[in-house]
Amino acid sequence: MLTLCLVLSSTMLFAQSHKTGNTVVEIKNEQFYVNGKPTYEGRVWKGNKIEGLLINSRMVQGIFDDLNPDTRQLFKYPDTNTWDPDRNTDEFVAAMDEWKKYGLNSFTINLQGGSPTGYGNKAWVNSAFHPDGELRTDFMKRLQKILNKADDLNMVVMLGIFYFGQDQYLDDEKAVINAVKNSVNWVLQEGYRNILIEVNNECDVNAYDHEILKPARVHELIDLVKSMEHKGNRLLASTSYKGNTAPKPNVVKSSDYILIHGNGVKTTEMMEKLIKATREVEGYRPMPVVINEDDHYDFEKERNNFTVAIENYVSWGLFDYRRDGESFEEGYQSVPVDWGINSERKRGFFNLVKEVTGGKY
Repeated sequence: MLTLCLVLSSTMLFAQSHKTGNTVVEIKNEQFYVNGKPTYEGRVWKGNKIEGLLINSRMVQGIFDDLNPDTRQLFKYPDTNTWDPDRNTDEFVAAMDEWKKYGLNSFTINLQGGSPTGYGNKAWVNSAFHPDGELRTDFMKRLQKILNKADDLNMVVMLGIFYFGQDQYLDDEKAVINAVKNSVNWVLQEGYRNILIEVNNECDVNAYDHEILKPARVHELIDLVKSMEHKGNRLLASTSYKGNTAPKPNVVKSSDYILIHGNGVKTTEMMEKLIKATREVEGYRPMPVVINEDDHYDFEKERNNFTVAIENYVSWGLFDYRRDGESFEEGYQSVPVDWGINSERKRGFFNLVKEVTGGKY
């Protein structure tokens, strides 16, 4: 009887009146479809097909919290001198309408976030999982707010599960597998159909502690995600590698779509080379290639990493973080985050998104 009560209580914690399933993402060959139609249907920009792409941004800190009281004050808001995870999520949700009006149709969020300083990790603890892989209710409630809004806006969410700055807080491999099962089951049972899974961010970074999250074995978790169904539905899955690195054959063979990163891709020629190399990996077949992290901008130039990706029919995503000495308005990964479009880099990106996609703003 006690067990039954606990199960019912857990279910009630995530109960929602919001109707999900308004947005359904599918893959057909190299194209993404939403609700039965290719994204940006019929759109062409400078002779390049935009139809079927995901124009995205790395917004991984949408449910961020620091569970370490010794480092939590590092992320205080400048106006209140305190950190507030609910404010962070509420402001994220409030900004989403504007992103969509500019033409953004996708974003990345992660259950273990990303480096809140852009690069590098220290003692902060930001994870939607308890050490045994069970879900933290407060994190998932914040995620629910974001996914509900994305579902209403017909936006596709690339949901990352693990980050190399936080996987060490899971006890062992059993906990890692448990975390995958719990997060995927939660998404499926909540009825979301607009979710793409990124098992972990940059699986080849040496900082990962668990072997199953590293390149040789990470395809096991991709296959696990793909094996899970609810009411006949499953989630599309992949994982990413660090910047300027083509994925390995085991990942390509298991993945539904391919993720590559533009960090370290310093020239447009390097970008073209990376894309070509990715499509030549053993196991590649017609499937979408998505850049969901790139910290190179030059949006005012005729050709940049964004436009070159488009020329090669690859989806592209912004990675923007606050540099030393910059103001609160800068960057979407540095915590605390200003989720608005109110810095030069943000405006440059979103104005190009509007031009490429025919955004309505």
